[in-house]
Formats: sequence, C-alpha cells, structure tokens
Amino acid sequence: MKKKIALFLGLLFAANISYADLKIGFVNIPAVLEKAPQAEKAKKRLEEKFSPRDKQLVAQGKEIQTMEEKLAKDAATMSESVRSKLESDILGKKRDAKRSQQEFSEDFNASRNEELGKLQRRIVEAVRTIAKDDGYDLLLTDGVIYAKDQFDITNQVQTKLATMPE
Repeated sequence: MKKKIALFLGLLFAANISYADLKIGFVNIPAVLEKAPQAEKAKKRLEEKFSPRDKQLVAQGKEIQTMEEKLAKDAATMSESVRSKLESDILGKKRDAKRSQQEFSEDFNASRNEELGKLQRRIVEAVRTIAKDDGYDLLLTDGVIYAKDQFDITNQVQTKLATMPE
C-alpha cells in the first residue's frame, strides 16, 4: 500500500514539473458573440429579411381585431346570416394568421440558427489562429468557473474577429 501511495505522489510531482511550461488561456464565448461586429451585421440582415413579413403579420392582427370589434359592436343589429358569415371570416383569418405566424417563426429561427452557426465557425477559426500564433497549449471556453485575467484572451479574440474579412 505504501508503494502505491509513493508511486502516486511521485507521478503527481512529476506531472506538476512537466506541466510547468503549459500555456493556458480562456475565451468567454458569450461575450465574444455579444460584441462581434459580425453579430451586428447578421442581426441587420435578419431584420431586413423578416421585417416585411413581420409588418404583414401585424396588419393581419389589426384586421382581425377590427373585425372582432365590429362583430361585438354590431352583433345585435346584424342579421343571423351576416353575423354567421362575419364569425366564419374571423375564424378563417385567425387560422391563416396563426399558420403565417408559425411559418414566420420557423423561417426566422432557421435563418437565425444559420447566421449563429456561421458566426460560431468564425469565432472558432479566430480562436484557433490565436492559439497557433501565440503558442497556447490549451484554450478553454465553456464550463470554466473561474479564470485569472492573465488567462482571459476574450479581448484578443474580439480584436481578431474585427480584423477578419467577411
């Protein structure tokens, strides 16, 4: 038993000596995502692409609201057939609006995920370039509870992203 403990302590001591020259860094990916110039450009592209459809959905909602207000206000004076037709029209428009909203959400999420994927690939490329250029042995991202400022290279990654071509 004493031999095992001595061996374990010896290995532990040898491991500490061999890792003395290990260069380690940390990158806060959420901070990079938040401040990356490519993120702002991606956000603008999404807004340009989906703004018309969003406005159309808002207009549909206002039209349905107007029809419902008319039904509530004039229901007592409407004939049964006119009221029934208006209720049917409202239900049809609500169904169409719900379907349009769902399609919009799916398309928007797919586009957002695509843009996020592109940005994440760019960040990984920047991190790898910094790691190779500066001789890092290990760079950590997620799951780090604490890292000294001397290990944090987030600003370097942000600077590298700013200089990378689209």
